[in-house]
Amino acid sequence: MDVFAKCSEINDLLEQGNESEARNLLISVLDYHLRNNLEYSECLNRLIRETGLYPYLQVQTASWQDRFVFEAFKVNSGESKAPTLHREQSDVLRMLLRGESIAVSAPTSFGKTFIIDAFIAITRPNNVMIIVPTIALMDEVRRRLQRKFGAEYKIITTTDAELAARNLFIFPQERAVGYIESISTLDLLVVDEFYKASADFDRARSPVLLKAILKLTKLAKQRYYLAPNIGSLAENVFTKGMEFVDKLSFSTVFLQHHHLYREIDGDQSKKDRALLNVLKDQNRKTLIYAASYAQIDKVVLLLTTETPVKNRAVLEDFAEWLTESYGPNWALTNAVSHGVGIHNGQIHRSLSQIQLRLFDLEKDGLDTIVSTSSLIEGVNTSAEAVVLWKNRKGGRGNPYLDSFMYKNIIGRGGRMFKYFVGQIYLLEEPPADSDTQLNIEFPDSALGGMDEVEHSGSLSSEQIAKIILFRERMTELLGEEAFARLYKGAGAFQGSDSEFILQIAESMTANPSEWNGLAYLNTSNPSKWERILYLLVNLAPGEWDIEYTKFVRFVKVLSKNWSVGLPQLLSELAPDVGVDKFFTLEKNVTFKLSALLHDVNELQKEIFKNGVDVSPFVSKLSHAFLPSVVFQLEEYGLPRMISRKVHRSGLFDFEAEYDGIHSVLEKLNAMGREQFIQPQVLSDFEKYVVSYFFDGIKPGEIHDASPRNQSPDKI
Repeated sequence: MDVFAKCSEINDLLEQGNESEARNLLISVLDYHLRNNLEYSECLNRLIRETGLYPYLQVQTASWQDRFVFEAFKVNSGESKAPTLHREQSDVLRMLLRGESIAVSAPTSFGKTFIIDAFIAITRPNNVMIIVPTIALMDEVRRRLQRKFGAEYKIITTTDAELAARNLFIFPQERAVGYIESISTLDLLVVDEFYKASADFDRARSPVLLKAILKLTKLAKQRYYLAPNIGSLAENVFTKGMEFVDKLSFSTVFLQHHHLYREIDGDQSKKDRALLNVLKDQNRKTLIYAASYAQIDKVVLLLTTETPVKNRAVLEDFAEWLTESYGPNWALTNAVSHGVGIHNGQIHRSLSQIQLRLFDLEKDGLDTIVSTSSLIEGVNTSAEAVVLWKNRKGGRGNPYLDSFMYKNIIGRGGRMFKYFVGQIYLLEEPPADSDTQLNIEFPDSALGGMDEVEHSGSLSSEQIAKIILFRERMTELLGEEAFARLYKGAGAFQGSDSEFILQIAESMTANPSEWNGLAYLNTSNPSKWERILYLLVNLAPGEWDIEYTKFVRFVKVLSKNWSVGLPQLLSELAPDVGVDKFFTLEKNVTFKLSALLHDVNELQKEIFKNGVDVSPFVSKLSHAFLPSVVFQLEEYGLPRMISRKVHRSGLFDFEAEYDGIHSVLEKLNAMGREQFIQPQVLSDFEKYVVSYFFDGIKPGEIHDASPRNQSPDKI
């Protein structure tokens, strides 16, 4: 590469006002320097400053003016060493420090979440709530904030935790709704991936997220909403008073596209060979978007058949642990030996974390992860290469990708300081480029319990009429006091569909005899649960991802989840349920079935008034019949299999009564990883997992990294 000629070309682009193209070319030049271990010239540093990429300045070769900028844009973010912001990050942080509420759309590589850390470090707020779309992302954010602010703040991720003087709440939207009554004020409300508030992007999550936003907005002094690839924001009540900030043109990495689909031309054998050729580079981390479970299976079979075993110690140990914990006949067990991981929305959360650690942080770990959109939208991981295997979405009907989702997928290519250039390999034709407007409307299904006066500005006249009719009918069935108790407090109902709640209440009133026997759910004999379980699952046919009789059988077998291992459970469920299906059904039990029974229980207590309360069984469902702390600790990265081994060894009692998850974490930290890890109890790989778990729960350290520019006008 003729670096001087490239610098001249970049300068010409800047003089023409084409900063975006100049930045892309500059990043490719920086990539060349990284690969060849070259120092930056003073000219190159000047171009870095002019394009706003201040963190990339190489101070030792920069002019005094460039060194001044590098220092001037440093900011306290809770780290021991203050990092430097890029120009557009600085603009966003400045707005927040001035007290403005903003909705930001920017590329994945922009560093939107880093701004949250800087805001906390500089302003030291009392309460910040961060709403994230997935449990996986919740744990990722928790680990980051625990490391930076755990010494000064209580990091809360569960709704049973008591508040401290200073709190950082990290919740998916469902938990955020359940915690609203415990909070009197928020200094900052953050909604990550806020495009999911639109039913156009996430029909399932949208109603609950919108309810949370409406209620929390009243408590929040300031709001910060983050999203990628939104070109414009339609006027709506949920972002009223917020400024929409479009930073889409500013990227810190360059994406180089390889249009391999033109040569493949629909030939499957050519497509297979193209993928194998892409993966020949053994020293490159690669994400493969495969859209659906079936396509993941196809890709994994290809890779395990056509690529060699890696013979890496950590992967061999991982495969051995998977065989013991999940059985030998699972695709992932064989895949990891080839350096391949699998990520989807159903897989056990601790297992997802283990794979991402082996992918992100271990050079001799996983080289490749094959995923659905769960990895694209659920966690903040990136790779040097991204492969588009399918140009479809993974949902029902298998529609083609739209421009928005496609940009999200390829946005995982590249990472600041690690991969200047993200290599994008297109094995199928991508969608046409288009701008995405975000439209947010309140759905009818979420009207239950809404106050038509308080939220009149958010609702149509038809919706207000529906609220009044719903309240009148529910008051007839439950009584005014009971209706107010269930809907005006923290919100007793976990389901968001008011019409469905009304149907259940009407069924109970019209046919009370059908509901006899609910108390049997509190017995320890699963055979006595059958009739009520059949009644429950038939209330929502088509929701369980398996024929309803087999789902009822699954619940009964799952009741042994703590007493026996997964391979034994699978042997009892064979041939109907394999490992992947088990993940799906267990999630349906812990979320859908537990929420349904919770709502049924609240209704029947008010309607029948017979003293029956099946809350204990609801709790068992919501924790997959595991001790509650075992289930919760999986979110922190401790698999149930390890908890079971440690419990049986007598090292730690996971069945004891604890005062919330934070008391358990305190006891574990007091115990320490050295005592927790016993050679006679845990395998080498389990010790590796436990070490990662303890890294994520240890109290943070107080850092004094405050640079000189704490004023918002100086950032």
